[in-house]
Formats: sequence, C-alpha cells, structure tokens
Amino acid sequence: QVQVAESGGGLVQPGGSLRLSCAASGSILNIYDMAWYRQGLGKERELVATIANGGRTNYADSVKSRFTASRDNAKNSVSLVMNSLKLEDTAVYYCNADVQFVRGGSSSRGGFWGQGTQVTVSS
Repeated sequence: QVQVAESGGGLVQPGGSLRLSCAASGSILNIYDMAWYRQGLGKERELVATIANGGRTNYADSVKSRFTASRDNAKNSVSLVMNSLKLEDTAVYYCNADVQFVRGGSSSRGGFWGQGTQVTVSS
C-alpha cells in the first residue's frame, strides 16, 4: 500500500518561519495532486495548498504570499515553507496525496493522509 508521513512542525514566534515536509512511500506508480490541509483546535479541516504533478499551485486566501509549496516528483515528496506566521496559523498540518499504486497485482488509485504535524505559533 502507500504511506504518507509529515515532518517539520514545531513552536515558532509570530512572524517566524517553518518548513514542513511530506513524503509518500510504498507501491507507487504515480502521484497526482499533493496537498496540505490544517485543522485548528475545535475547527474543521481546511485546505491550505495544493500542488499538481506539474508543479502548479493553489493556495487558500489566508496563506497566499506567505506560504510556498513545492514538490520533488523523483522523491515523491512535497514541502511547505511558511513565512510570516500568525497566531491563527496554529494547527495540525496534514499532507494528502492522490496516488496511483499497485494493489493485488493491478493498478488502483486513492487518497492517502499522513498522521499530521503540529505547528504552534505563540509568543
């Protein structure tokens, strides 16, 4: 099957920066869109950024010009550089990958989530 794992969360002061990383592994044939979501305490999970296989990106209005997503297709990985962090960016950040993979000797496709990484912005 497929595993997705995030890393890079932590505690940062307002105005600071963090870099999150995400890598997919397993019987992968191709990865279509990869995306970052976040979920604050007591809030619904929201889409932060998507990046297509060719590199095209889309961002939530709340993070435009502050966050930058990039991917390395050879490594099945995506990163999220977060600058000018605000208190309201505090959340668990999740990576999602839309993957074509091998299962039972044939090709399948599905979305896979990582376990999440905590980002806390606090003074």
